[in-house]
Amino acid sequence: MDNKQDTYSIHQTPVLIIGGGIAGLTAAVEAAETGHSVILVEKLPYLGGRVARLNRYFPKMCPPYCGLEINFRRIRTNQRIRIFTSTRVTGISGEPGNFSVTLLTEPQFVNNRCTACGECSKVCPVERSDEFNYGMTTSPAAYLPHELAYPFRYVIDHQKCKGISCGLCLEVCDYQAINLTAAETKNVVKAGSIILATGWKPYDPLNLQDLSYGKSQDIITNVMMERLGAPNGPTQGRILRITDKKVPEKIAFIQCAGSRDENHLPYCSGVCCSASLKQALHYVEQNQEGQATIYYIDLRVTGRNEDFLSNIIQHPRIHLIRSKVASVNVSTDNQIIYLDYEDILSGYKQRSAFEMVILATGIIPENTEPISIITDNHGFVKSDALPEGYYSAGCLNKPVDVASTIKESTGITLKALRTAGFKARTT
Repeated sequence: MDNKQDTYSIHQTPVLIIGGGIAGLTAAVEAAETGHSVILVEKLPYLGGRVARLNRYFPKMCPPYCGLEINFRRIRTNQRIRIFTSTRVTGISGEPGNFSVTLLTEPQFVNNRCTACGECSKVCPVERSDEFNYGMTTSPAAYLPHELAYPFRYVIDHQKCKGISCGLCLEVCDYQAINLTAAETKNVVKAGSIILATGWKPYDPLNLQDLSYGKSQDIITNVMMERLGAPNGPTQGRILRITDKKVPEKIAFIQCAGSRDENHLPYCSGVCCSASLKQALHYVEQNQEGQATIYYIDLRVTGRNEDFLSNIIQHPRIHLIRSKVASVNVSTDNQIIYLDYEDILSGYKQRSAFEMVILATGIIPENTEPISIITDNHGFVKSDALPEGYYSAGCLNKPVDVASTIKESTGITLKALRTAGFKARTT
């Protein structure tokens, strides 16, 4: 019997990871499970990032909660991971192996005594826009971000809350979990290396005036469509028009909405086609009479997923039209949305009518302030030009899918551990 055991050096400085999305989660669990200490910082009050808002992964069409739940369990059972949510990095000094990082945490009106009973939310009189559903719904100022939120506790929006002048939540909380006078807190932590995993955000569709976003609530973006299809979304998974909650019989997807356009995003975001194909399939599966049309310049699928594309091409109720949509207009009664476009294959200008339109807006990297780093012309990090001791992963480097992000984060973590002074030995 082999009695060898892995032992690890206790002389280590934590790896600091900025961003708690899929890239940051992957880096955190991979580093901690080698025996290294980790500090994970997330600006939102929950971990999971934009992946937590997805309905299905491409191409397996499975829910992302499966993978997230596994990662959350790995975090819960690993004491080497220290988590700061609702927190931003405000300053970094020092050198590789000995960074000093200042963290600023928003007022925490709810503490870890919270049992997520929900009584505070029931009596809260203040409404807020629900960013988890991309503003399509509202929630009380006391809210649970989502049913698999980690940390699993309610949050009180300190910017919307009326404070002790209201105090209704204090009256119904039986666990002394609420402190409406809590202030923001500052912490200074040490880190041996820093992984930037701040992720991405959708391109602002209000910039796309020709596509009429904002002129009808039934012109939505691809990330909003993802929430409509999700069981925990604003319509409990039913794809409905926002205006009248009716099932749309004809929907259209406009690819490259602002992408591959010198006036907006000159690059391809890589995953938008895959997302629209997935969403179109979900829609026709749900609505047996529905028709989905995808207007595209080029269709690109990630990885070796040509079979998925072939199945979509053969589907009788999903139509692919190679075209660049010139304009979108809304009827005076707000019931019909007209698309004007040129069919590239026929050369004819066409107009088609739909009840809902989805804009496949592209990916832009989140900012990394206060860290000064070199980026390319599109704002993505030049990872090979980062200062010593810094590493970056995921959509901060370039638009990538979830699988590619996980692979990259794992590799980057190994480099970050080396810088942080990790030494493993077998005795």
